[in-house]
Amino acid sequence: MLDQATAMIESTWGQPIEALEVLGVRRPSEDPLLRCAMHTRAALAITDSAVTVHQDRLHALSRHGYVPDFYELDRITETAVKLRVAHAESRAYLQAIRRVVEAREAAPEVAAPAVRLAQAAVARSGQPRHAPGAVPEPSSPAAVVGPSAPTTGPRR
Repeated sequence: MLDQATAMIESTWGQPIEALEVLGVRRPSEDPLLRCAMHTRAALAITDSAVTVHQDRLHALSRHGYVPDFYELDRITETAVKLRVAHAESRAYLQAIRRVVEAREAAPEVAAPAVRLAQAAVARSGQPRHAPGAVPEPSSPAAVVGPSAPTTGPRR
């Protein structure tokens, strides 16, 4: 499952996972979806490791020709339960990575902060200048809020 998640992340962000790991840990992150995907991938790596450990233990306790002692039956059952939980967690993490990838693909391209600042400066430069200390003329009349005359009785 980890390989599948890695392939999804690499294809979505268009870089090898090693480079994305470096980008994903920066604070403040330039791409919060990448940060989320990398944290979820790290959790998936842990649960994949747990799956491997529990599978190996279960295979050792139930190998061909081996007759477990009575006290080992609880260990077999406990290991099987832990294996099932680890599988479920891995599937949930993989599903979470799929959702992050879908969100990344659906979101419009987010401009870098410097680009947004430049766009805001250009937009402001098109507005007329005002003398320092002068109050600019409103472009539209102020909206009236509430009734124009006081009323008696309860408000509804």
